[in-house]
Amino acid sequence: MRIGIFGGSFDPIHSGHAMIANYASQWETLDEVWLMVSPQNPFKDDGSLSSEEVRCEMAEIVAAECSNVRVSRFEQHLPKPSYTYRTLTMLREKYPEHTFILIIGSDNWIEFDRWRNCDEIAAEFEILIYPRPGYEIDDSSLPGTVRVMRNAPQALISSTFIRQSVKEGKNVNFFVPAGVYDYIHRNNLYQ
Repeated sequence: MRIGIFGGSFDPIHSGHAMIANYASQWETLDEVWLMVSPQNPFKDDGSLSSEEVRCEMAEIVAAECSNVRVSRFEQHLPKPSYTYRTLTMLREKYPEHTFILIIGSDNWIEFDRWRNCDEIAAEFEILIYPRPGYEIDDSSLPGTVRVMRNAPQALISSTFIRQSVKEGKNVNFFVPAGVYDYIHRNNLYQ
């Protein structure tokens, strides 16, 4: 199977994440998309993250509503911080029958040269880039293993915006899927 790996802190997972996962699993050349909840992003301070369990539970809510999308806890058993190349190579070792394709936003692609083993990732794995407003990608400059999902829906929304809005008592309905909205309120997250 061709499996898209869509990683992130997902704190919380929001409607933009859900749209990309659902789109990639149906309109791209993928059999499944795995939401890879990252225990610790090397570019972010993990001290303020919600627990891995909470973030996985919110991701499970989204996966249940999408086609061919599931949550993977694979990175949670790897050393921290989470480095994409290590994750992808270990996935390839554990599941040699599958082909793994990295899914990242155009904002991440612009800073991809900062990623550990970025050249190896681009040489050994396909990369699908989903467009994000304000982060345009020139297709002619992309390596042969990298492709932009030009028809993917775009949403200018971030988990930081959601957390801050909840903290301020704002209604974030429609910015996050309904089940995630209920989960956030039921568990008093981001207060």
